[in-house]
Amino acid sequence: MAVIEQTKTRHESFLRRLPSIRLLPGQIVALAAAGLILIGTVLLMLPFSTPESVELRFLDALFTATSAVCVTGLIVMDTPTEFTLFGQLVILMLIQIGGLGYALMATLILLALGHRIGLRDRMMLVESLSVSDMGETVRYVKIVAVATVIFEGLGAMFLTLRFAQDMPWGQALYAGIFHSISAFNNAGFALFSDSLIAYQSDIPINLIVTILIVFGSLGFFLFHDAWDNVTGKRFRFQTHTKLVVVVTLVMLISGTLGITILEWNNPRTFGPLSLGERIAVAHFHTVSRTAGFTTMDIGDMKDATLYFLLLLMTIGGSPGSMSGGIKTTTFAIIWLTIWAVLRRKSDVEVFHRRIPKDLIVRAFVLCILAFTTITLFTLALAFTEERPFLSIMFEVTSAMGIVGMSLGDGDGRSFSALLTDFGKLVIIVSMLLGRFGPLLIGLFAVQTTIPARYRYPESRVLIG
Repeated sequence: MAVIEQTKTRHESFLRRLPSIRLLPGQIVALAAAGLILIGTVLLMLPFSTPESVELRFLDALFTATSAVCVTGLIVMDTPTEFTLFGQLVILMLIQIGGLGYALMATLILLALGHRIGLRDRMMLVESLSVSDMGETVRYVKIVAVATVIFEGLGAMFLTLRFAQDMPWGQALYAGIFHSISAFNNAGFALFSDSLIAYQSDIPINLIVTILIVFGSLGFFLFHDAWDNVTGKRFRFQTHTKLVVVVTLVMLISGTLGITILEWNNPRTFGPLSLGERIAVAHFHTVSRTAGFTTMDIGDMKDATLYFLLLLMTIGGSPGSMSGGIKTTTFAIIWLTIWAVLRRKSDVEVFHRRIPKDLIVRAFVLCILAFTTITLFTLALAFTEERPFLSIMFEVTSAMGIVGMSLGDGDGRSFSALLTDFGKLVIIVSMLLGRFGPLLIGLFAVQTTIPARYRYPESRVLIG
C-alpha cells in the first residue's frame, strides 16, 4: 500500500508540474468551429453523401465543409448534382451552425435543458456575437433565436409557395427551407447549378432572397437595440445601430448605381435586359456582396465592374452578423477619421458622439491586415496557378470576405475548382481567416492593454 500511495503522490506531483493550457474564449470558439469542420468533412466522405458515380476526395470534402461552416458558398463540387439528399442536409446543418456560431448553438441547447449559463459561456458569446454587455448575453441569445426562426420560417414559407409553381410540393418545401437558411445565413449555397440565374427576372424570388440577405447581414445587435426601443427599455437608437443603417443604405444605393453604370453598355450582361431588369440585377448583386448568390454569369461582367464588386465584398456586412468582410462600421470609422483629419479636428465624431481612439486604431489595423492578407494570398496563387490575375484576386477576396461570389469554372462550380490542391488549401485558409480571423489574432479578445513601465521620448517622423 505504501508503494501505491507513493506512486500516486509522484503522479499527482508530475501532473501539477505540467504546463496548463489556458485558452481564450475566442480561441475556444475557433477550435470548436475547426472540430465542426472536421466532423462535416467525415460526414461528407460517407458513401451515401454522394452518388455512386461521384468520387469525393478528402480535400474537396474539407473545402465544402469549410465553405459551409464559414458560410462562404464557394464550391468545388456541384451541390445539387454531386451530393445526395443526405450530403445536402449535412451542408445545410453546417451552414446553420456555422452561421449562428458554436457558442450560440451551445447556449441554446443549455437553455433548453435548463442549465445555467456560466461566465465562460458568456465570454464565448461576447467574442462570437460581438456583444457589448456580458450581462445581456442570455437575453441577446433569445432575441437572436427568435429573429432567426421568424426570418428563416417566413422566408421558407414564401419561397415554398413560389417554388411550388415550378416543382412538386415536397421538392418545393425542401428548396424553400434550404434557400431560406442559406440566404439568411449569407451562405450562398443553392440547389440549382446556375445559382439563381433561372430566376433573374422573378420578382418574388429576388425580393425574398434579398430581404433575407440584408437582415442576415445587419447584425443581431440591431435587432436587440430595436427590441429595447419597442419595449421601452431604451428611448433612442444607439450610435452603432444608426451607423449600420446609414452605411448599409449608402452601400446599397451606391452599389446599385455603380453596377448599373459600369455594365450599362455590356451586351453580354445588360444587353437584352430592360431598364427595370438592369436595376434589379444590379441591386441583387449589390445585396449579394455578402452572400454570393447570382442571377447573372458575373464572368461576363467588365473588369471595372468586377473590381467594383471586389471592393463591395471587402467591406461586407455588419458586426455580429452572418456576413464577413472588414464590416460596415470599420469602413465608416476609417472614412470618418480621414474626414476629421482633413477638417483638422482632434476627435472623430458621428451622430453627436465621439469615437474612442482604441476603436479607431482597431479599425485601421483590421483593414490593413485584411488588405495585406488578400494581397499576399493573391500573389501566392498568381505565382503557383496559371490563371487570370483578376479571377484569382476575386476568388481570394470572396473567400476572405466569406462571400462565395465567383467567376466560376464554366461548369456550375466556383473558380476554386480549377485550382491545384495548393490553391484550394490557400482558399480554405482564406475562408477560415475571413470567418475567425478577429478571434484568432485576438483583435477583439483583448479587453485591456498591458501597461508599460516606461515610455521612450516622442519623436517626429515626416510623412506625406
